[in-house]
Amino acid sequence: VQLQASGGGLVQAGGSLRLSCATSGRTFNYFVTGWFRQPPGKEREFVAAIRWTTSNTYYADSVKGRFTISRDITNKTTYLQMNSLKPEDTAVYYCAAKYSASDSRLVSSYNYWGQGTQVTVSS
Repeated sequence: VQLQASGGGLVQAGGSLRLSCATSGRTFNYFVTGWFRQPPGKEREFVAAIRWTTSNTYYADSVKGRFTISRDITNKTTYLQMNSLKPEDTAVYYCAAKYSASDSRLVSSYNYWGQGTQVTVSS
């Protein structure tokens, strides 16, 4: 599986961005894609995840109500719509994928990672 993230940029607080993660490879049982982020000087943290067969979604408390994860099965792409952005959302955002029922909130659950895309929110 290869993942290609895009869509980052610079935005003012309160603005919106949409990240995309193009996926190659099969998307069969237990396939989950997730978004993680790594703020400057901090560890990588969970943002959101989606299970492709059921469309079940999972969110970090810090982004609930502001971010929406979705997937396009035909185009094998995962999206992260980010609204009401805050300066504390500034980070490098990574997409990841796994083929298991393990905890979708854990970095260690994912086997495949894309390159990061920078999101900067100015105050």
